[in-house]
Amino acid sequence: MYQPQKVRLFIKPFCGWCAQAMDWLDQHGIKYEILDVIADEKAYKEMYRLSGQTTAPVIDVDGKILADFGAGELAAFWKGLNHE
Repeated sequence: MYQPQKVRLFIKPFCGWCAQAMDWLDQHGIKYEILDVIADEKAYKEMYRLSGQTTAPVIDVDGKILADFGAGELAAFWKGLNHE
């Protein structure tokens, strides 16, 4: 499995997709930083700048961005990181 240097997860509280993303990362032992885009306007602006999206979750894995996803898309994205 791909071992990232830095993982940042942009979330909104009470977001089911965000909870799924955190569960998936936790189940795979991946360390990550949580950025709450509701509580932190700077994080919201950065999420939008990186992804062009206002919806969460958005994940930044060593500069590779996946936006507005569920656990299945995250698994496929992560698998693709192994081949880059």
